[in-house]
Amino acid sequence: MTLRVLDGLKFRKAASPIHTLDPRTKMLSAAFFFFATVLFSEFLPLMILFMVQLPFIAAGRIWKEWARSMRGALFLGIMILVMNLIFSQGLVYSIAMTTRFLGLLSSFSLFFLTTSPDDLSLALQKWHIPYELCFAFTTAVRFVPVLANEAQTIVDAQRSRGLELEKGNFIKRIRNYIPILVPLIVNAIRRSLDLAEVMESRAFGAIKKRTSLFELRLGSGDYVAFLLVAVGVALVLYARLGVKIPF
Repeated sequence: MTLRVLDGLKFRKAASPIHTLDPRTKMLSAAFFFFATVLFSEFLPLMILFMVQLPFIAAGRIWKEWARSMRGALFLGIMILVMNLIFSQGLVYSIAMTTRFLGLLSSFSLFFLTTSPDDLSLALQKWHIPYELCFAFTTAVRFVPVLANEAQTIVDAQRSRGLELEKGNFIKRIRNYIPILVPLIVNAIRRSLDLAEVMESRAFGAIKKRTSLFELRLGSGDYVAFLLVAVGVALVLYARLGVKIPF
């Protein structure tokens, strides 16, 4: 099911060189992959950018979670391929756009699977982003995989009761999802109310100047990563401006 793609947003704790990097370093690296992937529309550089991420995924020991996220995105990738073919964009271009989508998803999965929401919040605060915005963003990141798992549980429960999601015409299929959306929305509202009560009981926002138990510090691995990103940016710009890409 396509909800598996959201597994790529759930942090997986592991002892790996990628996990120990500063979250700001990983944010910069993810931004580089995003920039490079959007910059190209040809298949060859997009495939190279996708393959370059594989060693980092192996170093982060997140193969299983990453592969699950990719399988969940397969349906969306096929839709992108078919839609581009329908609008006569050509087979090679359609494959390139599908590769771009998978590359973007892979970079986001690599970042979120190896970066805890707490470290992400600290990194955003280091960049002087208001704590309320940091808290809202990291809370959303935490809740998306939870809601996805909850939706999958509801789907399995409804199917065990005889609900057929893929039966009927397009309108019928949309109506089939109502028994899934209603309990999912109700549970999400209940969860948000519980969170609001917890925040109120702990006097959220009462102290303007906050302190943190942990401090982010750049290590030698972060400086090596910065150097690799700088070299990567230079190579990407050179390839875009000075090299004729065949396809």
